[in-house]
Amino acid sequence: MTKEKLSLTLHAAGLKNIAGAFKGTSDPFAIVTLLASDPGEKPRVLGKTEVIKNTLSPKWTTSFLFDYEFGTETHINVSVVDEVRKSSDKPMGSAVFEIGDILGSRGSVKAKKLKKGGTLYARIQKAAPRSAGQLALRLRGIKLKNVEGLFKKSDPFFELRRTFDGPGGGAWIPVYRSKHVKNNLNPTWEPVTVDVNQLCDGDLDRKVQVAIFDFEGDGKHESMGLFETSVNELVKAAADKKTFTPKKGSKSYGTISVDECKITGAESPAGQVIDTTPSPAADPTVLPVPVPVMDFGEMNLNASAPIIPPQQTPTFVDYISGNCELSMCVAIDFTGSNGDPRKPGTLHHFSHDGRMNCYEKAISAVGGILSKYDSNQRFPVWGFGAKYGGVVRHCFQVGREQEVLGVRGILDAYKGVFRTPLVMSGPTVFTEVIQVAASQAKSRQAANPLSYTILLLLTDGAVTDVEATKQALASVADAPLSIVIVGIGNADFSAMHFLDNFEQRSGMNRDIVQFVEFRAHEFDKTSLTRATLEEIPDQLVQFFYTRGIMPRPSQGISTSKIVVDDYNEEADIDLSMQYGDDGEIALNDSNSAYVDNSYEAGLGRLHVMPPPTAPHQSPTPAMVAPVQPQPQPFTFQVQVPVGVVPGMQIQVQHPQTGQMLIVTVPQGVNPGGIFNVAS
Repeated sequence: MTKEKLSLTLHAAGLKNIAGAFKGTSDPFAIVTLLASDPGEKPRVLGKTEVIKNTLSPKWTTSFLFDYEFGTETHINVSVVDEVRKSSDKPMGSAVFEIGDILGSRGSVKAKKLKKGGTLYARIQKAAPRSAGQLALRLRGIKLKNVEGLFKKSDPFFELRRTFDGPGGGAWIPVYRSKHVKNNLNPTWEPVTVDVNQLCDGDLDRKVQVAIFDFEGDGKHESMGLFETSVNELVKAAADKKTFTPKKGSKSYGTISVDECKITGAESPAGQVIDTTPSPAADPTVLPVPVPVMDFGEMNLNASAPIIPPQQTPTFVDYISGNCELSMCVAIDFTGSNGDPRKPGTLHHFSHDGRMNCYEKAISAVGGILSKYDSNQRFPVWGFGAKYGGVVRHCFQVGREQEVLGVRGILDAYKGVFRTPLVMSGPTVFTEVIQVAASQAKSRQAANPLSYTILLLLTDGAVTDVEATKQALASVADAPLSIVIVGIGNADFSAMHFLDNFEQRSGMNRDIVQFVEFRAHEFDKTSLTRATLEEIPDQLVQFFYTRGIMPRPSQGISTSKIVVDDYNEEADIDLSMQYGDDGEIALNDSNSAYVDNSYEAGLGRLHVMPPPTAPHQSPTPAMVAPVQPQPQPFTFQVQVPVGVVPGMQIQVQHPQTGQMLIVTVPQGVNPGGIFNVAS
């Protein structure tokens, strides 16, 4: 699976002022920590934002980069802190976010309430695939309008701002904020260097905004006008000595001169570094406009217009953040080979101590990932291989509703089916659920061209009719559909290997199937979700792109329409930090921040270990737990009885728990032979 680089930005609103009486307003900054996924890993502090003075609604300009892999959960802790000079900084609240949760939310924005008050917003966007270089910029104000009053002069500073694509992307967000110049209506600001990708996603003609403010100590800075431009226009203005007029409404507020503007370090698509610094012999008043090109031999050196590189193929993140709607449906095997669900050790048995069976684990793990990208959280659940009224059904509704709510609804419907007059039977037939899933996928796409469906199919054995299954798969290859098949139990799944590279051998124009054996990932949830979902991004992109269906930008929405999650007492804890003299930040205990990502952690909940400085809390099912080693499988030996041949299933008793298990005799082990069983 190809990893994609994502960029995280943060802002907050309505924070509680904790500066203290007569000490003004808090000066917040944020620290981002990448949490470990198990006790054996170490969390890592990624860095901190700049400090914004005297504000309870900071919009930080610092961004943080992440590697994103569909099917792997990445959790971060964002700690908001009040900077206190000559004393210890004070925590203002913390929140834990999962990167996939943010990406799957409307506008790729997720919001959380903080314990001490206020709301923290996290936004994800795709990072540029290559460096567009650094923008070196020096601005100067000329006869700016004084907004300070009769007897004072304004203290001007400027912000460079950008917008984001997608819902919630209409607002101008600061990317850089200069220092203010005191009492000066003709300020020359210090030279600045800004990442071009961060400012405009490498699009040199994309609109950016320059906003001028009068600095106020209480954080309520007054506008001194603004103007819109682009990086190309700024570069050209520096060469042509052109100026800009900041306006507030229709009124002019002075003049802004671009004394210097150039781009250095930009990479071409071929990986070459382009530097726009003029040579000593060049005319210093004329700066070339940096243009990334595929090959310098293809350039028309006499052309005045910038050369636009060929459009790149969209990626999975482009589609997800470009209004693509993922839908999930689930199909569960109820054939008799699963065993009597009333007997411990059988595949559909529900433990009274809360432990999940393998079907539950697969549903909660894979469904927990896919559900993040489904906006309405409604999922159809089907069963196959059981009798109702004496007739074998190869596709029947599981649950009282056609669609259940959330992954918890899937699990409840699955358990509830055994309270109906179901008789587990056979044979194992996939064709009907595949056809129904494809039909629904096409219906959804008719309503929304950017709709894509994933069928999660769970089975304890190979299909009975391989040829019929091949024909069904070939017939639905044109549907916006991917099929993930998870083999449950210890059966011999070698007959399912026909799915490997099936699309090439069958003449299908695209791959739509992924088969994974659950037992290979039974003790590693992350390994299971990565293996089952690794092909989905490429399958989705291929389907849409080959049909000319491109991601589309959406209309912006206001922050007020973003869903805000409540504070989570078990997860959103304040981490204990230490600050080095060199500005480095580290956790006081590197084992103090991890997310319990095991199957048993529960659905929709987080285990986050509090730092040792926090008040002691007893380990309870409420998710605050001490570091525990991961459970290791217990291995015991089984002797093959007389009359049993390799490939047959036999029932054995677990020597520790007493539970009855169904195991398959491995190939090459004859009657009287011994083989190992891990459980």
